[in-house]
Amino acid sequence: MHILEYRSPVAWLKHWAQVQGSSVFLRQPVNRVVTEYTWSDTWDKTRRLAAALNGMGLKPGDRVGIIAKNSAEWILSDLAIQAAGLVSTPVYPTASRDTISYVLEHSEAKAVFIGQLDDPATVQAALPEGLPKIGFSNASFACDYSITKLISENQPIATANMGKADDLFTIVYTSGSTGVPKGVELTYGNFHYSSAAHAAHLEFSPADRLVSYLPLAHMFERSCIEHSAVYSGASIWFIESLETFADDLKQAQPTYFHSIPRLWMKFQAGVLAKMPAQKLARLLKIPILGNVVRKKVKTQLGLQHARACTSGSAPISPDILHWFADLGIPISEGWGMTETGGASTANYPFRRDKIGTIGRAFPGSEVKISDDGEILIKGAAIFSGYHKNPEATAKDMGENGWFHTGDRAEMDRDGYLKITGRVKELFKTGKGKYVAPVPIESHLSVDEHIDLVCVMGSGLPQPVAVAVLAAETTSGKTEDDIRSSLTKTLTTANGQIEKHEQLDRIIVVKDQWTIENNFLTPTMKIKRDQIEKQYQSILEQPVKDKVVFA
Repeated sequence: MHILEYRSPVAWLKHWAQVQGSSVFLRQPVNRVVTEYTWSDTWDKTRRLAAALNGMGLKPGDRVGIIAKNSAEWILSDLAIQAAGLVSTPVYPTASRDTISYVLEHSEAKAVFIGQLDDPATVQAALPEGLPKIGFSNASFACDYSITKLISENQPIATANMGKADDLFTIVYTSGSTGVPKGVELTYGNFHYSSAAHAAHLEFSPADRLVSYLPLAHMFERSCIEHSAVYSGASIWFIESLETFADDLKQAQPTYFHSIPRLWMKFQAGVLAKMPAQKLARLLKIPILGNVVRKKVKTQLGLQHARACTSGSAPISPDILHWFADLGIPISEGWGMTETGGASTANYPFRRDKIGTIGRAFPGSEVKISDDGEILIKGAAIFSGYHKNPEATAKDMGENGWFHTGDRAEMDRDGYLKITGRVKELFKTGKGKYVAPVPIESHLSVDEHIDLVCVMGSGLPQPVAVAVLAAETTSGKTEDDIRSSLTKTLTTANGQIEKHEQLDRIIVVKDQWTIENNFLTPTMKIKRDQIEKQYQSILEQPVKDKVVFA
């Protein structure tokens, strides 16, 4: 693996415009018609938009927000902000009114890009009065400026800012799963390493095709999809909508595909809905026919050309990874944080014997386990500090540059890490024993009927799991069928963990856990405090059944 010497994203954009200017960089479907942006197009539009931003009176170092779903114009705006010498502050388009207001005011944003939104009223209400709004071509409400007009009415900036390694590149706010979001300051050098290391480790090249659909406001998508493509010359295909996801993926035929556990589980459920698990397993064991089945399934998913697939954001069940590996789709589990620049470890090249781990640290990063089991990491990608929060910076950044991640893990003799939970997520049962919920949730997630699950039990005699069922795999099944499956899963899980961790029961709730109702973060992580508050009264009710439908 060779990590390229430092060069800013704008410098790399210029390079690819000169080397492969007519090649397509971005593919944007709108109403099922695809608009293509070549590298030359993007370089030209980036400089024109940068000139427009400077012409609006924005000065070097000023913060500029982006609130929009993923699109080619999102990336174009991000690159233009850099070329103008400004600092981007992306905001999740699904964030609450309070969060949007906080991020824009705390970062002192001087302007904001607005794109397509699911809840435009919330975003409008959250915007500080008088903040200049620049609308994408699909902006959900009227803005002060149009990105299309700004590009057409301005000449390319004379000298694009190329950014020095120590310059502030962006302020990315955490998803706020444990409270008020923290503004993570990342330099150009931090972003260079996180993007270049990922691109080099996965051996990206101009021949690679990536798909962008996870929020670009999230660190992984921005560093490992957007900027890894910029560094490697790869192309990016955008998903138009949730309804068109399957068709867009088939059309894109990515060579690299990253997803979150919840979507991998939905992919699995979709396959099993067409072919029962036992029949599929039997067919896969037949030499020639098994390969035909594998090829058909991969083609149906749009992953027939994917030479690398990864999973992150939350733990994924090893059983699911083995299931996909049997299909010829090896999924490398990885790990990273906003503060660590995105992806920091991965089980890549894929090793089946290391399923259940998040792999090893990328070269250039050092990882060790503290005396109390916490992952500590240092390296070129680690953030420079929390914006306006020196206390939190001092608390999380230990001696000699070791960042305290808050994740607990074990490291094997080969340097592969296995997450055992979050330091702050440990809870104590009524028997005085500490329980880490994440590994237990992973055992339960093997059940195809479970969509989301949260293990809790502070002060209770034994932990309890609250689960939301998956519509795809429970449709048409009776309550008794589902109960039987969950009971078996519970028994199996309890047989794999310590006695004090064993679950008293699974409570199935009818509610949906979504970003909108504040049960999930914008990165699809469960908000434990909200879920525990919602179901506390149910947990304390005495019951005899091991599976309870609330």
